[in-house]
Amino acid sequence: MKKIVLVGRSEAGKTTLTQALKGQKIEYHKTQYVNNFDVIIDTPGEYAQTKGLGHALALYTYEADVVGLLISATEPFCLFPPCCAAMANREVVGIVTKIDHPKADAKRAQRWLKLAGCKKIFFVNSRNQEGVGDILDYLSEEGDVLPWNEEKHKTT
Repeated sequence: MKKIVLVGRSEAGKTTLTQALKGQKIEYHKTQYVNNFDVIIDTPGEYAQTKGLGHALALYTYEADVVGLLISATEPFCLFPPCCAAMANREVVGIVTKIDHPKADAKRAQRWLKLAGCKKIFFVNSRNQEGVGDILDYLSEEGDVLPWNEEKHKTT
């Protein structure tokens, strides 16, 4: 299983997506520090929003196989500059969250992620698991068992 680091501004949906990818009940909580799980690194939005903390994000990309740039479909602007994906020495994918919101503009968010350099873009509604399976499929390699599902796959 490839490890992914989730990067985006506060309230973009990183923690909610983390919970959905892990099959957990969705409960809002503000991420105050980097949560480094088996295959997911959930980062606080302030790391992406604050110039002085951006260096920490660069360090965490070295612990991951894939960088996931998240943009909520409700965003009025894009946090990521054009061609920023070219600076990563890891694969960079885009993830559009909150696609079910009444004010969502998923196509606009997709354009921004393409402009940032993301070639692969996922569309996600974490609350109803829409698009979550696509991300899990993308991250899995043949024969992978998710760390939080190991008990289900043990043979006796």
